[in-house]
Amino acid sequence: MSFISRPSLCSAVFLLTVISASLNSCAPPQHYSKLPEPYYPLFIDDADTQSLLTALKHQLDYLRTTPPDRTITVGGQDFTCAELMESLETFSDIVKTNPSPFELDEIVKQTFHIYQAEGRRNGRKRAILLTGYYEPLFEGSLVRQGPFNYPLYQVPGSLVIRKQKKTDESKIGRIAPDGSFLPYWSRKEIEQDDRLSGNELVYLRDPLDAYLLHVQGSGRIQLPDRTTRAIHFAGSNGLRYSSLGRLFVQENIMPVADVSIPTIRNYFVEHPEQMTRMLHNNPRYIFFKWGGDEGPKGSLGTVLTPGRSVAVDHSIFPAGVVGYLVSQRPRLHPDGSIDHWQQFSRFVIPQDSGSAIKGPGRIDIFWGAGSYAQTAASHMKENGQFYFLIKKQF
Repeated sequence: MSFISRPSLCSAVFLLTVISASLNSCAPPQHYSKLPEPYYPLFIDDADTQSLLTALKHQLDYLRTTPPDRTITVGGQDFTCAELMESLETFSDIVKTNPSPFELDEIVKQTFHIYQAEGRRNGRKRAILLTGYYEPLFEGSLVRQGPFNYPLYQVPGSLVIRKQKKTDESKIGRIAPDGSFLPYWSRKEIEQDDRLSGNELVYLRDPLDAYLLHVQGSGRIQLPDRTTRAIHFAGSNGLRYSSLGRLFVQENIMPVADVSIPTIRNYFVEHPEQMTRMLHNNPRYIFFKWGGDEGPKGSLGTVLTPGRSVAVDHSIFPAGVVGYLVSQRPRLHPDGSIDHWQQFSRFVIPQDSGSAIKGPGRIDIFWGAGSYAQTAASHMKENGQFYFLIKKQF
């Protein structure tokens, strides 16, 4: 997910247990508002139709596993899981007819109620902050050798997950020698005290690379024989997330507008003595597992679709809806540098969540893999608007 901050019908407990989600209650209606028809945006989609249909199929497959009579409240109105699935199916059927852009806009406005996220309370009414995340590729080794000295760990046997009887929430920790239940070790304790020896999954050549994989949640590892393996999120130590980018701003190292993965990497090249301290400022720690070839999965357990899957706060935005996003994304020179920023708008599907994606004003878009995905995810900190659709007949 976004490095500056890094996805309800389905309240996902992201970075707590293996990637999964369960249906829970939605947020209060003040986090979004139902728009009168004269205030509907222009629904023009700038991406390819097949990617949208793919993301919709994955979401419908997920919804079919949920209890159909489970109800949630959106904008003061109760909906069942079956009704929201029908709403998604209706939208999918519309897209399959391949209408022209303006025909699609008209059909959407006739068929769906439109809700808009209230956004951040920063003086810009209903403006959300859009960031990006991607599937990075790093060099690694299955054994500690040569430059590969920085491990990624699998879920350790010492990690314990307990259900709270009163709240039904999960709590992560460890059992102390006296039998008491304690918070799990922090990033600093794990790395500084070598707490997890024997649980290494793979070794990387750079501690910042390992940290970035913790932030992104998944990626690919290129081994010395040039083969690659997917690596996915498997759990966390349950401690709070603290943004590295925010720390750079708080310590007056650079203004927020300049914070990006490249500028942070350059800073650590020039000031290597600062890296360990600053990385340890984030106590949250991620554990991994080897993945298959189907691509990274979000917190709902669905495969993410580049440019279509977004991470949201699922305690606020229901998973059984189609979203619509308006913001800016970078356009690149042939040499890979950013030429300019261009407005884009498209339908997206809330299929992920993240420890940094909290509240009605934060959205994180998954860009996939490759050079464009890395550049977009590394630099995006854009204002925008976020809407979602629910079928009118309900």
